[in-house]
Amino acid sequence: MIQVSIFMGSKSDLEKLSDCVAILHEFGISNEVHICSAHRSPEYLIHTLRRLEQQGLQIVIAAAGGAAHLAGVCAAHTTLPVIGVPVDIPPLNGLDSLLSTVQMPGGIPVATVSIGKAGAKNAALLAAAILALQDSALREKLSQYRSGMAAEIEKQDRELNSP
Repeated sequence: MIQVSIFMGSKSDLEKLSDCVAILHEFGISNEVHICSAHRSPEYLIHTLRRLEQQGLQIVIAAAGGAAHLAGVCAAHTTLPVIGVPVDIPPLNGLDSLLSTVQMPGGIPVATVSIGKAGAKNAALLAAAILALQDSALREKLSQYRSGMAAEIEKQDRELNSP
């Protein structure tokens, strides 16, 4: 069973989502990546989403740039949690993507993370946190991950301030 499916509007988005995929793997969360455009292949998107939902999919991460309607279209066709990742592309460097993703009408929620690679990373961590509600081992991995980040900051501070 695939727990998280990552939808992206174009193959060119894959590099920007690499941290998302890596974190899902690090936490042992089963996932797949799909190229589905809200505008260029809407029927394929809906078909793929419904097929995965029937197979037990639990969370959707949708990343798109420009007029980023991918997350909204996914949310309109499923009751699963949808996490939107605005992709940073010219000419507005992702601001258009952010506004297109975050400005959903009341009743069709999309959890929206920050623009670009940081957002992709946070989308995976948010998905892990959602899944951890029902998985104590995953909750412990998430806790260890955060403790590791804190320890790294403390180490860097000591190195910077040591004589």
